[in-house]
Amino acid sequence: MRFNISDLSYWKSFKKVNFSVLKNIFFISSLLYFCIYFFNNFDKISFDINLEKNGVNLFLSFLFCVLSIFLNAYAWKYIVKWFGKEFKSNNLVSFYVLTNILKYVPGGIWHFVERFNFIKKISNPQIALYSILIEPYFMLSGSFLLASLGVIFSPLYFFLILPVIFLNRKLIHLVLKRLGSLKGKVFEVLRLTNSRNQFEKKINIINFFPTRALFLEIGFVLSKFIGFYICLNSFNNSNAINIIFLLVIFSISWSIGLVVPTAPGGVGVFEACFLFFAGRNIPQNIILVSLIYFRVISTSADLLLSVPFLIRKMFKEI
Repeated sequence: MRFNISDLSYWKSFKKVNFSVLKNIFFISSLLYFCIYFFNNFDKISFDINLEKNGVNLFLSFLFCVLSIFLNAYAWKYIVKWFGKEFKSNNLVSFYVLTNILKYVPGGIWHFVERFNFIKKISNPQIALYSILIEPYFMLSGSFLLASLGVIFSPLYFFLILPVIFLNRKLIHLVLKRLGSLKGKVFEVLRLTNSRNQFEKKINIINFFPTRALFLEIGFVLSKFIGFYICLNSFNNSNAINIIFLLVIFSISWSIGLVVPTAPGGVGVFEACFLFFAGRNIPQNIILVSLIYFRVISTSADLLLSVPFLIRKMFKEI
């Protein structure tokens, strides 16, 4: 007798869940939580900064945010290469960096659309689609691996390393199929199907495990964390903070912001989750100021690198 999970009543109920509504509720709840946290500590918060003392630190934080964008772009290049498309030039990296700002546009799919069209012109629609669809999963896997370093002796460790197990040639279509069900809007806009036959016909995975792409994604999240840590230390003069604890809650908070596409660039969700996980371990005013400055710094890095793309788009519309 063949076991079919789709026959189970609880699985049918699970498939009926409207995840779009749940994500919207979570996003709004996160913003409310952050706002309540902010106004409760408003009298303790000061955004004044001594540029002579902390200017270098904030600039270093900005540089690490810029570095993270390029590491992310190179990771995407090697994801495309893993799917069987080699690029001799760095045009793919440049285009990724230029379109990164589009993740802040409402809808959360327009950076995907631009990258899909770019890859499709020089490859095939399947490589274009699957490379943009799987990239967030690589980022999530890298972030979870970093978080797992701080919970090695906890049951949570096995949950955090689980996504990496599926990053192999044998199971990758299963991952893509599940991602496709969550990113249905992408398939609808691009008018493509996510079938096994199309995958096997058009995709030629070059090795069993995408080591280089995964390590670059780990470097991407780690660079983001270093940028945040430098920013935090600019406002923290006296309190000793456990860096491993910070790495764990940063990685998990950033991952939650990644998987809630209602929030452009994870805005509000990352901050609310970080505040929740940090609790009273770090002075609340220091966390709030650091999170706000880091959001401005990281968004500024995206915007600065995307200026040529935005100008070109603007002139085309004119």
